[in-house]
Amino acid sequence: MPGGRLTQQERQRIAAGLAGGLSYAEIARRLDRPTSTISREVARNGGPSGYRPQQAHRATIQRARRDTPTPLRTAGAAPSGAVEEEIIELAVRSGMPRMTARVHVDLLLSEDGRRTAAELTRRLKVSPASVSVAVNSLVQHGYVRRERDPRRRRDIYVVDDEAWYHSIVISSRQTLESAQAAMAAAEVLGLDRPVGQRLAKAGTFLERVVLDMMESADRWRPFLR
Repeated sequence: MPGGRLTQQERQRIAAGLAGGLSYAEIARRLDRPTSTISREVARNGGPSGYRPQQAHRATIQRARRDTPTPLRTAGAAPSGAVEEEIIELAVRSGMPRMTARVHVDLLLSEDGRRTAAELTRRLKVSPASVSVAVNSLVQHGYVRRERDPRRRRDIYVVDDEAWYHSIVISSRQTLESAQAAMAAAEVLGLDRPVGQRLAKAGTFLERVVLDMMESADRWRPFLR
């Protein structure tokens, strides 16, 4: 049985097998590879419906480069671990729970922006329940999207460039609801009263800022594509 990494030709045959409706086991048999090799290759590169052999091959090369020990750092350069911790601290200071920040940063710094819950649990050395709470929060706020691997019946969590747009839109909509609630409360309490005037001003300010932000996000969204 051949060992080592899959070749580009093997990846093309995997794509052809998936398109032809072959099972992982049958593809593995034809390539004389373990079934686990095929299932892992497909899962980490888009799943059965999104597998692209050329992209998968490039991603593997990039991961290999990332995993290759680097030479001694230049004086003043920060190690990757320090960079990761710095980003986590920034996220925590902005109000994100630390566990959620750790999961988010691990996804952000992954080569292909994809992890399963099991991978996150193993990499971060935390409980599955902690990962579940964190990813649910990230999905809810638009930072991460959830994909389903139908063959292995598991979720894959993905962070891509469009996530920044979606997170801004979700946050803006929530703030807009608060602004509108403030303006509605102002009318109920009376616009001739100090409390009503204060709520009306705050609601109007938030509404204008949020609408400008959403318009800006739509205008600059093409840069993420």
